[in-house]
Order: sequence, then C-alpha cells, then structure tokens
Amino acid sequence: MGSHRRLAPSGFDRGTAALCVLSAAAAALGAVPAHAAPDAGARAEVDRLYTEAEKATQAYDKADERAGELRRRVRTAQDRIARQQQRVNDLREQLGALAGAQYRAGGIDPAVALLFSAEPDDYLDKAATLDRIGARQAGRLKELRSVLRALVQERAETAGILAELERSRKAVAAHKRTVERKLARARQLVNAMSAAERAAYDRASRGSRTDPPAPAAGPGGRAAAALAAARSVLGRPYVWGANGPDRFDCSGLTQWAYAHAGVHLPRTSQEQRYAGRRVPLSQARPGDLVVYRSDAGHVALYAGHGQVIHAPYPGAPVRYDPVGMMPVSSVTRP
Repeated sequence: MGSHRRLAPSGFDRGTAALCVLSAAAAALGAVPAHAAPDAGARAEVDRLYTEAEKATQAYDKADERAGELRRRVRTAQDRIARQQQRVNDLREQLGALAGAQYRAGGIDPAVALLFSAEPDDYLDKAATLDRIGARQAGRLKELRSVLRALVQERAETAGILAELERSRKAVAAHKRTVERKLARARQLVNAMSAAERAAYDRASRGSRTDPPAPAAGPGGRAAAALAAARSVLGRPYVWGANGPDRFDCSGLTQWAYAHAGVHLPRTSQEQRYAGRRVPLSQARPGDLVVYRSDAGHVALYAGHGQVIHAPYPGAPVRYDPVGMMPVSSVTRP
C-alpha cells in the first residue's frame, strides 16, 4: 500500500503495466489472440488524451466555480445598488417636500416679518419651525450626498466584477472546447480499434471492481460519512465537470462525498490537496484524499487495504482501483 509504483492499470496512466496484465491474461486464458492486443501507440495516445482532458477538466471546474462566485457577487451588488437608488429617490422627495414647505411659509427677511407681524408669538413659533425645516433639509442633503457617493462606488465595483465574470466565462468556454476536443480524439482512437482490440483494452483498463475490498479499520466520523457517500454511488458514470449526485468527475466525487459529511472541499484536485493535513501514504486511513501525479490532476478517496474509490475517466464508472494505479503525489486528511 505504501508503494508509489503502478500496481494496476488505471484510466489515466496505464502504461506498461496494462501491457503486462493484458499479455498475462491472454496467455493464461487463451481468450485473446496475441494479434488482438491493441496497438501500444494508440493506447498510449488515448491515455495521454485522457490525462490532458482531465487537466483541462480541472481548469474548467476552477473557472466555472469562479464564474458562479462572481455571479453571486453581482446579484448581491445589484441588490445593494437597487436599495441605494431607492434611498436616493426617497431623499430627493423629502428634500423637495421640505423645500416646498419652506417656500409656502414665506421667504422674507425674519426681522422685517417680525416688525410687521400682528402676532409676534405666532411668528416666533413659525420661525422656529422654519429653522427646524432648514436643519432637516441640511441633514437630508448631507445624507443624499453620502448615498450618491456610495452608489457611484458600488456601480464601479460591480462593473469590475462583471468584467471579471466575462473573462471567467471565456475561460470556461475555452477549457470546455479543450476537453471536448481531446475526448473526441480519444473516442476516435478507441472506435478505430477492432472489436477484439477494444475487448482487450477494456479488460486491461476497465476491469476494476465495484465490490468493496475487505473491511478496513473504521475511520473517524467525517471520514466514515464521506466514504459511505462515495460507496453509495459506485457504478455512477464519470462526466467531466460534474459533481453529483448522479455523475461525477474525480474532484466532483470527493467534494460531493465530503459535503455529505458536512465538510466543504474546494472544487479542484489541485486545491483539495491543501484542504487538510498532509500524511505519508504509508499512514493513509480510509477517507483520506489521495492526489495523483505531479500536477495534482487526479484525486481519489482511500478506502483501505490498498484500494481507492474514484471517478476514473469518461466511459468508466465510479469504482475501486489500487492506490498505486498511478504516481501518488500526496495524501491529505480533511
């Protein structure tokens, strides 16, 4: 379990191990003639395309997550702008009403008005009211200026968010095109194989288990819940960019599984490797995140006894595979 060497073929890095397994199976079972072994160059190209498609998928997931975050920020900002605009409108109406009241009360010089007033006490009461109107008018005007400044700033910030959202949308579209192009090419190569070659290829690359390995020592509460969630979707299809509940890519599965344990994981495998405490592979426990390759382009859940549960690649369901199916770069305990 502690070895990093490739213990069995996987959907992304099968290499020479797949050839060895395939040859041994053919020799032992006599089911596939030697000439039916799929062309090593074609298979290597399929594996390379799957690996590159998964890298692009992780980039797509990241850009899509960012776009979603920006969309939420835009909605929040637009709500604030609407409330500020309504406050501006209310203040303008109040200022207009105060100005009208002051105009109707008369605008002659207070000393002259007092001199000719028949009822000085009434005049003084009126003058005090006008002073209060003036003070309120000044206060409303000050508030209006403050709200207008905040409104201008909010609109400028929202314009910046919208510009970033547009860049993120373009990145999402670019990564999507990359994934689809590489997967289409991989499908062409697989479809070009003869029926016998495809059968041999499937046995070498997709003959993994969906039945559980021998029971492992029980993990802690959150890890146990995440592992149980992952086991509940064994056999569900890999779909790039998906994070459940019926289809998954690799980091979508681990994120979804840990969400069932009340733990939020980042969207991509590159971010998930930092979402907890690093532990040596030799000390991996069920529920730990096993991250693969130097680019951290693939992630799985350790299931115990040298097995992981993961969403491998297009055409392969969520399943168990040996932990050493490809080079392990790190193990993280959320």
